[in-house]
Amino acid sequence: MALRAMVVGAGSAGEGHSIALRQAGAEVVAIASRTPAVVRQVAARLGIAVASTDWRRTLQDLRPDIVAVATPGDSHAEIIDAALAQGAHLYVDKPFAPTAAEARRLWRAVQAAGVRSAYAATSNYQPSALLARALIAEGAIGELLEAEFVSHYHWHERLPYGWPHRLVDGGGRLNNNFTHKLAIAESVCRGVTLAVAGETRNDLKRAPIVPFPHDFREWTRGLVPAEQAAAAEWGEVDSDWSYTVLARIGAAGSDPATAVSATFRHSCLRKGMVQDYVAFYGRTGTIHVEQAYCQGAVHLWREGEADFAAVPMRASVLDSLPAVTPQPHWPESWAVPARAWNALARDFVADIEGRPHAPYFTLADGWRHQEVIDAVRARAGWSALPA
Repeated sequence: MALRAMVVGAGSAGEGHSIALRQAGAEVVAIASRTPAVVRQVAARLGIAVASTDWRRTLQDLRPDIVAVATPGDSHAEIIDAALAQGAHLYVDKPFAPTAAEARRLWRAVQAAGVRSAYAATSNYQPSALLARALIAEGAIGELLEAEFVSHYHWHERLPYGWPHRLVDGGGRLNNNFTHKLAIAESVCRGVTLAVAGETRNDLKRAPIVPFPHDFREWTRGLVPAEQAAAAEWGEVDSDWSYTVLARIGAAGSDPATAVSATFRHSCLRKGMVQDYVAFYGRTGTIHVEQAYCQGAVHLWREGEADFAAVPMRASVLDSLPAVTPQPHWPESWAVPARAWNALARDFVADIEGRPHAPYFTLADGWRHQEVIDAVRARAGWSALPA
């Protein structure tokens, strides 16, 4: 009998989780959201029998095997606590929780419940990230010494005020951008973050208070016209919109001084001249991957060669990932996160069912990542991370 799943949240992540869990072999029996019209529309589009605006009651009535949490970070704790009380396995989007203390409490509760968990910071499943990982493992650039992640998003100050602007709600670029990059870095470097230092900056200060769209895909396109913004009340922004993070990534328990040095640089209001990129520097060469989350082409340079050369994508990498079911209402770019959600769900469901699976990020990693974020926000200089 197929595992039964319930999804809480009917935005882009909720849709993605629903499709991913179904493709992995689970039966999605319900989806819940606070907005009746939206959840009914999504349930009808995806063929989900129950569209609920009362996730607590639906959870109690249906008692699913899996609960997928696809809501903003401030609501995760109460959903996770309720799901654990019924012994459900958890598939949770990032950030796991708004603070490391809450993430640590929740992870201990997951351990005590003895359930499986998946943490959906999923950009480590990008084909180009997997190709870079394979090249490094094959010795293409010699001993890996450094990793570098640079991005500049041209988001406008007049985007509608909402959860991305408030730390208490799980907002901020560390929670919602850096988490994906850290997942790539730890996966490619085959280690965990041992020590970290950094700083953040709030470049925004205020944003216009207008109706906030239900779906995050709409928010990034929802620039408030200048005249409307001038007449609106403005909310105070306390979340980070720029960050610089230095990290040491290596085998758990190893000496940070011998680990890979990783640099993460991001800002969110001003367009950069140079395309966003990820790079890995070894003793004898460099791998350069286009775009912020390794979505683009891979290039390789090695000692003795005049310049970088494009590395063709390998069929073996693509074959290792599940297919993406086209969704007519999704922009083409959303095939990228969809494939990653599908891959995580495949490994997670296989683990629950006792079948062979690849390693995947769990809520233990979600807790560790929140410890990294809190250390950066504290600006306490170099800080060792808990094992």
